[in-house]
Amino acid sequence: MNAPLPWSVAWRIARRDLSARFRGLRLLLVCLFLGTGALAAIGTLTGSIESELASRGSSILGGDIEAEVWQRGPTPAEASAFAALGKVSSGTRMQAMATAGPQNDELAAPIALKAVDASYPLVGALRLKDGRAVGAPPPGSLWLAEGAAERLGVKPGDTVRIGGQPLKVGGIVAEEPDALSEGFALGAVAIVLDSFPASAGLTAPGAMYRTKLRVALRPGLDTAAEVKKLQERFPDAGLRLRTRDKAAPGAERFIENMGQFLVLVGLAALAIAGIGIGGGVASYLDARRASIATLKVLGASSGDIARIYLLQIAAAALVGSLAGLAAGVLVTPLLASALGKLLPVSAGLVLDPAALARAAAYGLLVAMVFAAPPLLRARQFPAMALMRARVAPLALPWRAMLAPVGLGLAAIIGLALASAADMRLTAGFLGGTAALLALLATLGWAIRRLAAHLPRPKNPLLRLALANVHRPGAQTGALVTALGFGLSAFVLLAVIETSLSANIARKVPARAPDYFVLDVPRDRLAEFENAVHQTVPGAAIRSVPALRGAILAYGPEGRMTRVADLKAIPENAWALRGERGLTYADAVPEGNSLVEGQWWPKLYTGTPLVSVDEKLRDALDLKLGDMITISLLGVERSARIASFRRIDWDSMGFNYVLVFSPNAISDAPHNLAATIDIPPGAARAGLLRQLVRAFPASSVIETGAILRDARALLNQMSVAILAAASVTVLAGIAVLLGAIAAARASRLYDTVILRVLGASRGQLLALQLAEYGLLAAVLAGVAMALGSPIGWLVIVQLFDFDWLPDWREVFAVLGAGLALVLGFALAGSLPLLRAKPAQALRDL
Repeated sequence: MNAPLPWSVAWRIARRDLSARFRGLRLLLVCLFLGTGALAAIGTLTGSIESELASRGSSILGGDIEAEVWQRGPTPAEASAFAALGKVSSGTRMQAMATAGPQNDELAAPIALKAVDASYPLVGALRLKDGRAVGAPPPGSLWLAEGAAERLGVKPGDTVRIGGQPLKVGGIVAEEPDALSEGFALGAVAIVLDSFPASAGLTAPGAMYRTKLRVALRPGLDTAAEVKKLQERFPDAGLRLRTRDKAAPGAERFIENMGQFLVLVGLAALAIAGIGIGGGVASYLDARRASIATLKVLGASSGDIARIYLLQIAAAALVGSLAGLAAGVLVTPLLASALGKLLPVSAGLVLDPAALARAAAYGLLVAMVFAAPPLLRARQFPAMALMRARVAPLALPWRAMLAPVGLGLAAIIGLALASAADMRLTAGFLGGTAALLALLATLGWAIRRLAAHLPRPKNPLLRLALANVHRPGAQTGALVTALGFGLSAFVLLAVIETSLSANIARKVPARAPDYFVLDVPRDRLAEFENAVHQTVPGAAIRSVPALRGAILAYGPEGRMTRVADLKAIPENAWALRGERGLTYADAVPEGNSLVEGQWWPKLYTGTPLVSVDEKLRDALDLKLGDMITISLLGVERSARIASFRRIDWDSMGFNYVLVFSPNAISDAPHNLAATIDIPPGAARAGLLRQLVRAFPASSVIETGAILRDARALLNQMSVAILAAASVTVLAGIAVLLGAIAAARASRLYDTVILRVLGASRGQLLALQLAEYGLLAAVLAGVAMALGSPIGWLVIVQLFDFDWLPDWREVFAVLGAGLALVLGFALAGSLPLLRAKPAQALRDL
């Protein structure tokens, strides 16, 4: 037995045989470039944002600790406790209306009013457009966001009115250090001195506002320990405490979910591209068939063959992966510039070694898994079998592939789960992808078997096309798997996008009120209704009491569970997080329906009762007769559960998880919230101006702007989804080309024979069209059968929307996908038509 070739000698042979342009292995390069590039960009971007959130936590939060409470300021005990920790900055946040211009033609805009004291900002810098770094504005002035200034048509030096009080625009905000932690607001920010809201009557009892206290801790104090002490000292005060390491939990959840989603998309792209890698390597080794056979005749062992071509494939895989990593790093600044206004992300090039290492590992592992079978096939067979490979394709027992393929798949799964933010989601995705690929592989096998047993068509071209589907060496399995996956993705994206668009375009505008009004004084409701009806006769007004409170405890009387004692909030029990909207009513609210229990009678005076949303019931396992304790303006109140309701969240009206009997909470200071519906065709000019003038402390919000923002957000989501999915589509195209390349050698033999027998190029082209057309027709039905149900699950079960796909657009997208497939199939087949019969026959 000959001694195995040393690795150095094997590399010398491999390098001499390897084209400098990687001819024959370009498909492997493209597939790895796409997959690793996508994963590198995703990992680098999310890593950069997470790093910024961690390093700038104090600046984003505005301090080391933040406490937030609704509809009141801190008690003396709370203020003293915070002052003992370090320097404190306090202020209020609320929705308000700003107006500008002459009274007869004034402009109005909703704003997020932010009142701050002289210590603001504790951390970071508030910068204006003129370059100044400032703190709280002087009395009688405000700093105004650029968006609000544009809508009001004002500039520095002009005057705006908030709550009926004039304020001079002292500057336009360019950079607000704690903007990301402030949360959602219906309007751009306006920053005023902390004394302004009270002087304008905006914080009267019952008004909806939040008080925020930020603390810059004294040196030596531990953030987590101090927060725990505050929670133990004020467990039922309704304080929402945050720390600098969780400065923007909403942004962190968004980044985590976005990163998880995009990583899964990248893995899906790599899984599809892997099929292309296998096809490309098979095609490459087939082209090297004579060289492999010659080496074996000259005494090279199977191990030598494996080492030589493994080195070639590894070199190509390394180059493709490194190119993908470089592309992923270079594209990150473009993504950062697009997200810079929404999320904290570093400008310029960012290197995240861990993310790049994961992307490279994924790419190389996928290359190993899918390149192993064709490499083992060439390794195991004797020289004469390799010589006959074109007319007698090689087979390989599946046991020979268990070790490399199994180990590679185990490594990929382990890496995915180890780096997953949500292990269950990742495991479910991997399992679903494996099941889908297995289903498509089984379908490919079934199509081959069915094609072999179907009656032979009389048309010779159709007969040959059908034979090509099941002939030895046919790439039917790879094509069905890859194209079935890709076309199903086309259908899935189309049904999701059209359903979401239809829900927004058809349903929301028809059901949403024209205006929302916050902080309508209870004792001026009749005046408010008169003001609306005088301006717009026939307008429909609905008003509800609006309060804020936090759930402190729930469960059977005497054995209630305290929220403060929970180690983690139960899944879907989001109502336990901080303070929520509360209301009371004599009758079941509009858009609600009882599912269990009974409603209290009008003018009820017995034990305080409450009706609970059925989803919260399921999350907390609540029963009729259980108790719920809330904190309302710092005072504990308890009520017995009398009923459970199903809420129509699509009604776009006022929907509350907890609705109390009036005798439970109506004595607490509060205002009303109202909706206004304008009759079709009625003029609404002047209504906003009239309401702002008559009720300066109320906030009037037009839903038209909200719906436009919702549509814009939906469009951005659609573009993001399509952009992310484009990597998968490109990988599917690469697989198609790989399957064509892998079959090209055997097709060359058939094409030459047909040419010798007199077939024209047009007939050969029609043959290719017929073969791929048959597969495409079958796969179109498969794509509809797979993509539509998954889309239904996403729309109905995940988003809880109506199923409203635009089937014409879905079929149009599917048709475009099929045309793309056929176009690439025919383009990939053109080299066969240019083959010269004499030369091809000599090469056989």
